[in-house]
Amino acid sequence: METFSDRLAVVEERIEGACGRAGRAREAVRLVAVSKKHPPEQVQEAFEAGQLLFGENRVQEAQQKIPLCPPGIRWHMIGHLQGNKARLAVQLFEMIHSIDSLKLLRDVDRHAADQMKNIGVLLEVNVSGESVKHGMSPGEVEGVLNEATGLMHVDVLGLMTMPPYCEDPEKVRVYFRQLRELRDACRAATGFPLEELSMGMSHDFEVAIEEGATYIRVGTDLFGGR
Repeated sequence: METFSDRLAVVEERIEGACGRAGRAREAVRLVAVSKKHPPEQVQEAFEAGQLLFGENRVQEAQQKIPLCPPGIRWHMIGHLQGNKARLAVQLFEMIHSIDSLKLLRDVDRHAADQMKNIGVLLEVNVSGESVKHGMSPGEVEGVLNEATGLMHVDVLGLMTMPPYCEDPEKVRVYFRQLRELRDACRAATGFPLEELSMGMSHDFEVAIEEGATYIRVGTDLFGGR
């Protein structure tokens, strides 16, 4: 029977291959194991296999799951975040990948101040322009960054995107490249380092790595189907 360790080894081999093709160090890419809808027992197995960084899509699910999982796990919020869940998200997670508006960024900053902590965040960008996807438009990002200079409890570390699903990952390369190019332009315009790019999932993360991803979000290829 295939174990999490077996699947992790395959994913690691793919990551190393993509890093090699791109001339990047393996350490430049962090693997987020997407544990949504998977029970604490599977998280425990993954943790015992050496995986320390996990991503959850729903605050309420994470609230129930995290206390039942081993201490020492690092939790990232990677799904759409509603403003009324921002306070709890700040409490539960060390990073939020899905800040999709200036209002939400300000809400997170306010809740982080109340909790006397700083939290790393990524701005979610809808580079494909799909109406069904969350995220700010590319043209909004620079303005949000300029506003963020006055916020004291959020650290805007980079950008995140979720491109359209395509069977052929080469067809989404353009979206990963656009996010990287947007990051580079915003970095030059605002002075924010924006070192992180969260992009790529099970079927397309190798292309994302080749285009500069620093976080990849992998669920199915690690945990199997739900």
